[in-house]
Amino acid sequence: ALSLYIFAISHLFGCKMLRLNNQNDREIQTIRKIATGGNDKPALMLNLNRYSDSAGFPDGELFKSYMTALDRLLSAVGARILWRHNVLGQPVGEQPLDEVLAIWYPSHQAFLNLFTAPESEENFRLRALAVEYAVIHRFAGDVAPFAP
Repeated sequence: ALSLYIFAISHLFGCKMLRLNNQNDREIQTIRKIATGGNDKPALMLNLNRYSDSAGFPDGELFKSYMTALDRLLSAVGARILWRHNVLGQPVGEQPLDEVLAIWYPSHQAFLNLFTAPESEENFRLRALAVEYAVIHRFAGDVAPFAP
């Protein structure tokens, strides 16, 4: 799982930011434009995760440590998990997943702050060990059902 994520520090917008190797740089630039454009709004990020065997999802110590670190990081940036569910099956297509999480951010800037908050280093270290595969989809976070 460590090979899936790079903990290289890159200089984005003049600040040091942890970077994931499967990061969509075009989408990150879009999020930055929204965050700095004077009309930043809440965002909901739908996280589709498959965990490594070593994570022991859903009861393993590594998985629990990662979720604890994630909760601390989200709290630090003003975000929160609205809901999370284990994936029971997939009637159409093939994308093996373990869990889907809906994470609400008060702004796009709050999402960007994930990468620079003091809590981010430990969170991303544990994420690299626990998460084998992840895709995140962005939605407006100020309309039902994507708002708290």
